[in-house]
Parts: sequence; structure tokens; C-alpha cells
Amino acid sequence: MSDLYNSILFPTPVWDVYDPSFVKPLIKATDSYIKDAKVRNKKFIKTRDKNLKTKLEDLGLSHHSSKLYNDPRFEGFINLIKATSNNFLKAQGFDLSAYKLKLNELWVQEFGSKGGHHSSHVHYNQHVSGFYFLKCSDKTSYPIFHDPRPGALITKLPLEQSKEIKMGTSSINFKIQPGTFIFFPGYLMHEFPFDLGIDPFRFIHFNIQAVHSDITK
Repeated sequence: MSDLYNSILFPTPVWDVYDPSFVKPLIKATDSYIKDAKVRNKKFIKTRDKNLKTKLEDLGLSHHSSKLYNDPRFEGFINLIKATSNNFLKAQGFDLSAYKLKLNELWVQEFGSKGGHHSSHVHYNQHVSGFYFLKCSDKTSYPIFHDPRPGALITKLPLEQSKEIKMGTSSINFKIQPGTFIFFPGYLMHEFPFDLGIDPFRFIHFNIQAVHSDITK
């Protein structure tokens, strides 16, 4: 076999960008949103503890904010998300000449002080999804991305022992720090394993959709 060509077909892009400039101002800007979210969760916590006859407090919960995109304090942050998302899609070869990027969702969440998690899921109908981490450490949770190819999982074989990411790797743990951006396709399955509540874990989510110009008129 003298002529062997190794083609990498159907790759899944994930962009990891470090920009700590938003960390301090956005922690301050999101403090009130997290405070309000905790107040909203109090009723659920009280009912759950009563029904289970135990005191779980906010164990396993995540305190979600309301929408952030109408808050002027996030304008510069939103502009960066849109610009990077545009580059992210163009780098994949998409023709966006007849499309406009719409920020569908922007919210902040903080895992419960007793620990929280997010099970595996995708963001349907979103062309770009992402996170920006405000509070995290090597003791908090982190994103895990899973191979989006169902056929590959059906015929899964054991991997050689290695710390390197292989083409056959089925899940990847991302190392994060305050100031880490992650951009990825909305179809990419991801999760956050259980956080023990040792350190605060707060991050911002965003979803971007490319909408045809005829629809936005």
C-alpha cells in the first residue's frame, strides 16, 4: 500500500479562548441575578426538604438567572460573543452572506453551595453555543464533551493507554479557569459532572442562531 492518504472527515470544532478582562465586571454584574435566583429556589428547597424529611438545602441544584441580554452592562461581552461566533462559523466554511446572527439566550448560573451538576444534553437548533467561566477552580465541576457520532459509539473499541486525545476518544474533559470562553456547535453533547460545593462555580451560557435575512426583516 504505497499511496495512503489519511483524511480527517466531519471534524467537530471547539474553540477554547482565554480572556479574563470580563471576569471582575461580570461577577459584579451577575451577583444580583444569582441572588434573585436563590430567592426563587427557596420555595422549592423548602418543599423538597419537607417532603423528603431531611435537610438537603440546595444540594444538586443550579441557580439560574433571568435573561441577561437586555442589561447594558453586557453589551461589550455580547459584541465579542457575536464576533467570535461569526468567525467560528466562517472557519467551518459556512456562507453567512444572507444570514444574521441572533443571540437567542444569555444567562448566568451558579451551582448550589452543597453541590450541583448538569446531565448530558444538547442545545437544539443553535448554531453556536458556549460558556464563559466566572468562578471555578480545580475543585469545581467542568465541561465534558461527548462524541456526537452515534455510529461511532455503536462499534466502540477500547483505547490504548495514553493521556493524549485520540481520534477514537469518545469524551473529553475541558480544563477551565476564570476567564475561559468555550465555543462549540449546539449539537455537541455535553455535561457537567457533580460539583462537591467546595468552591463557588459560576458561569455564563449563550446560544447563537444564524437566521436568514428574509426572516429578520
